[in-house]
Amino acid sequence: MAKAAKQEKQLDNQLIQKLEVERADFLRALSRIQGIVEKRNTIPILSNVMLQAEKNTLKLTATDMDMVAQETIPAKVEISGATTVPAHTLYDIVRKLSEGSKITLEAEPNSGRLRVESTNAKFDLSYLPAEDFTVLAEGNLTHNFVLKASECERLIDKARFAMSTEETRYYLNGVYLHVAKSEGGDSVLRAVATDGHRLARIEMALPAGAAGMAGVIIPRKAVTELKKLTEENSGDIQIGVSENKIKFATGNVVLLSKLIDGTFPDYEKVIPSKNDKIMEVDTKTLSQAVDRVSTISTEKTRGIKLSLNAGSMKLSANSPESGQAEEEVQINYASNKLDIGFNSRYMLDMLAQFEGETVQFLLSDPTAPALVRDPADVGALYVIMPMRV
Repeated sequence: MAKAAKQEKQLDNQLIQKLEVERADFLRALSRIQGIVEKRNTIPILSNVMLQAEKNTLKLTATDMDMVAQETIPAKVEISGATTVPAHTLYDIVRKLSEGSKITLEAEPNSGRLRVESTNAKFDLSYLPAEDFTVLAEGNLTHNFVLKASECERLIDKARFAMSTEETRYYLNGVYLHVAKSEGGDSVLRAVATDGHRLARIEMALPAGAAGMAGVIIPRKAVTELKKLTEENSGDIQIGVSENKIKFATGNVVLLSKLIDGTFPDYEKVIPSKNDKIMEVDTKTLSQAVDRVSTISTEKTRGIKLSLNAGSMKLSANSPESGQAEEEVQINYASNKLDIGFNSRYMLDMLAQFEGETVQFLLSDPTAPALVRDPADVGALYVIMPMRV
């Protein structure tokens, strides 16, 4: 262990001498990890990306102290070494270089600059020593399991729209990932997000290795970066979880994040169980009608009214400044007449998650939350709170 630590220290102290990478590989890696780096930092080195060259590879690392992203790409390395340079500046440079070009990186110790060169273009960037770059320690990840990228994307992406942005309720500013029992009694891995106005609950069969995992809250920023990761990969995502960290790894990319230190509320209490008025409608038809009618709704409330009758529903909006709008759509509904209001933005965000051709609303009265289901995805459940319009 001591020898390994010494070798790592020697690598950190040795500057990058000279290496060559393909622009396409370099750009792809930089575009993935530079999103973690805050544009304004009181600690200069946190604005940098660490470049570590070793054994024909270049590893790029970015961090904001709460999260770290790493990606390894092929490179022609003459002498192993490491340094750090401004992440956003480097990304902009590489992005503007010619497609298909090769990029040479070479440190110049006397000037304290890293030269970035391609074809006829040369850039000299100030660097800071790699030994001053602090990376979040992984620690002991007590639960490890594997999800397909498509499964991970569905689980997190379908819930994330309902995350809160209120700083006072920081424990809602993420996705709650935990083990639960399905309505049928089976153990499932479940993702939940809510901002108090709407709730999304997505679940899947419990993967091997996840049993006994304590519930964790994945922060908004990590959720955003995970979405990028799942969109760009089709293989497996290896997930490791501890009491205060979560790790996602696939191929040559690793994302490690701290978890939100807080208690997620008992969301089951807001899921209605006695809503007996069932309304079914074409998903696309409803989404387009809501979008059109909401053009008239006020910017502040975005409220629209749904007036349900047997076989049809009228959507309407009124604004003192803009006027009024109405549209009628055909529905499958056989209960008593019901008028209920919703925030149109919340409805559109929710409907965007639906896979099937129809959406099912389970309603009770104008003041009770609505339960919304996607018949094409039995593992998805949504709740949306009504509003006075």
